[in-house]
Amino acid sequence: MNGENGPSRVAVIGAGVVGVSTALALRSRGVEVTLLERGEPGMACSWGNSGAISPGSVAPLALPGVLKTVPGMLLDADGPLSLPLRYLPKAASWLIAFAQSADPAKVKAAAAVLNELYHGAVDAHESMARALGVPELFVRHGHLHLYPDAAAAAKDAMGWQLREQYGYAVQQLDRAGIEALEPQAPPGYAHGRFLADHGTILNPYRYVQAMVQAFVRRGGQLVQAEVRRLRPEAEGWRIDTAGAPAWPKEQRWSHVVVANGAWAAQLVHPLGMWLPLESQRGYHVQFAGAQSLVQRTVVLADKKVFVAPMEGGLRVGGTVEIAGLKAPPNQRRAMLLERIAREAFPALGSQPAESWMGHRPCLPNSVPVVGHVDALPGLWLAVGHGHLGLTGSLPTAQRIANALCGGQGEPFWALPQR
Repeated sequence: MNGENGPSRVAVIGAGVVGVSTALALRSRGVEVTLLERGEPGMACSWGNSGAISPGSVAPLALPGVLKTVPGMLLDADGPLSLPLRYLPKAASWLIAFAQSADPAKVKAAAAVLNELYHGAVDAHESMARALGVPELFVRHGHLHLYPDAAAAAKDAMGWQLREQYGYAVQQLDRAGIEALEPQAPPGYAHGRFLADHGTILNPYRYVQAMVQAFVRRGGQLVQAEVRRLRPEAEGWRIDTAGAPAWPKEQRWSHVVVANGAWAAQLVHPLGMWLPLESQRGYHVQFAGAQSLVQRTVVLADKKVFVAPMEGGLRVGGTVEIAGLKAPPNQRRAMLLERIAREAFPALGSQPAESWMGHRPCLPNSVPVVGHVDALPGLWLAVGHGHLGLTGSLPTAQRIANALCGGQGEPFWALPQR
């Protein structure tokens, strides 16, 4: 596709689930696409997420009730939120913007945007898994949120009200109802909230890799290189990379889509753009062979922990650490998750666990930036999906492809792969 009918050449920077799905969406429209990634596609945040497809998560992280709990979380070394004092000066402006985002009017506006973006995500991922030839990776078993009691659930009232406002059916369960869904549900949880229409990807990395393979089969170009600089020129966009490939001097792209997650801010800053992105570093621990302990995504809501059955075992992830992109993983955070998992599921016994840390790209109001940068013709952003990158990936890709190619189009996940 070129000339008056659409873009002649597009570069997508970042091969996590958002970038890969965007590249595939564009290539499915016949666009000439180069996908650039400094490492192996899907090996960053997309590799270690909990696989949740959660379109009902329309409540932004900054809610009035949540803000009241932040000081207590920070004072608890084993709480769900960690912010090293040495990083506080760098995080201060983001934290102020985060607090300001908790204004009720702003929360309402953010929820409306998130609902529009995430609507239909579960059906989209089911169709995509089927089209990619990996239908076994998708399950629609719902998400089960567990609380010690109804009073604990009431602390999250605004989030549940927003879900119901946007049409997500919420079933309240007692302990018997919880055990009917999850016979090995952790003890101490007497109140459940069940979202039956939510889904889980059982191996996010293999899912992203299947998208990459479909992209390449369709004629997309995958280049492993670190993008150092974007340069807008009269003939289009020039991309400077570290090491190979050495682009020909005449190489230009008519459009560039920045989808490299938590690293997007430093890439676009030299262009005069300030993106208030912060990495909310997430951790997981995984116990090989223990996936049968749960049948679906289970959320230990009081601990902000997600438990999911993965192809390779039981994955227990969550918590938030605000410490930037450069600090090494904090093993204390992984050990916290491991302790929570062993206490919740005694059947794990002494089974060893492997740990992981990744960078969730978060904006203060939890609303991703998806679309064209009007001040810089040809530049597009698909960043800031925070904890919901998998959920929002396909809708984001479809939105970018529709806008870049002009008008609405057939959902790319429904197209036969060739």
